[in-house]
Amino acid sequence: MPEINILYIFQGIATMVASDPLIIVARIVLILLGVAFVYLGAKGTLEPLIMIPMGVGMSSVNAAVLYLSGTTMGTIFLDPMASEPSQLMDVLQINFLQPVYTFTFSNGLIACLVFMGIGVITDIGYMLISPMRSMFIALCAELGTLLTFPIAVAMGLTYKEAASIAMVGGADGPMVLYTSLILAKDLFVPITIVAYLYLSLTYAGYPYLIRLLIPKHLRGIKMDPKQIPSFSKAEKMTFAIISCVLLCLLLPVAAPLFMSFFLGIIIRESDVKPFVEFISGPVLYGSTFFLGLLLGVLCEAATILNPKVILLLFLGITALLISGIGGIIGGYIVYWTSGRTYNPVIGIAGVSCVPTTAKVAHKEARDANKFAVILPGRWARAFAA
Repeated sequence: MPEINILYIFQGIATMVASDPLIIVARIVLILLGVAFVYLGAKGTLEPLIMIPMGVGMSSVNAAVLYLSGTTMGTIFLDPMASEPSQLMDVLQINFLQPVYTFTFSNGLIACLVFMGIGVITDIGYMLISPMRSMFIALCAELGTLLTFPIAVAMGLTYKEAASIAMVGGADGPMVLYTSLILAKDLFVPITIVAYLYLSLTYAGYPYLIRLLIPKHLRGIKMDPKQIPSFSKAEKMTFAIISCVLLCLLLPVAAPLFMSFFLGIIIRESDVKPFVEFISGPVLYGSTFFLGLLLGVLCEAATILNPKVILLLFLGITALLISGIGGIIGGYIVYWTSGRTYNPVIGIAGVSCVPTTAKVAHKEARDANKFAVILPGRWARAFAA
């Protein structure tokens, strides 16, 4: 009877045993971290739409390492570095998530689909009420992006790499994905992973920042919802198409994202129900699901152990922290210049992270004063966008 090698049958265990100690530890930590993300996502502590598929993907990919050849270890999920036509043809036939990654993720399409979905669920009326005030708060909330760039350059990153990680300060995952893909393709995977890890953590971390910097009596300021006028669909569509053209003219490299977002807004306002239901449902949630799943699958131990990842982790959290502080500063300035009628908590909603920061702002105001309504439901997403 031939001898049976148990490790050869269960190759996930065999590759674990045969790996370097650092890789073993990293794989175990990432498996446990993925399980924690699933739990915290299901519990609602972290954003479930991203964290549940991301956690499952992260745990699975780090458990499912096998021998691709006699000496080469890998997985059959996807190969993010495949780019040559012959190489792509091979991995497309082997790696089951490779088609999704190659045709929607690595070219930024998935970011555009998410932006289109966000556009369909966004009411831009709030910005039309006071565009200058909205833009001022939004600029204040980009403080992390502005200050992290020189910090990153001083710490040894190139201008393009520094710009890519600084974009985390804008708290806009699809934008970070798109920017890093264009500017720093070699760091595209770790930067995108860092971005989405931290964007989910803002849901848990920003409330403490608000409580630290804004006293309870200011957090509980009640804003009068009667201040909000209504705008016609024609006015909103006119604003959307003019803004789209101007932004594409000024920043053509980001034109696919601008077009996708404003197209979503126009579809919403034109009330083409089949398109609205399709884009706000299957397109948005399908893209978000595969985005989270692919991010988890990209969290292989070898990728995370890139020496620059620790630096990216530090710079990412720095960018989000400074942006949160900047948004609150903007909220205070609006509070003082409006005759102290605006709740300064509104400033944190300027840190994009659609629509998480608007939810955080609203919840913190309601916790301080149950009668406080700073962002009525139909406007909350618009302000966050």
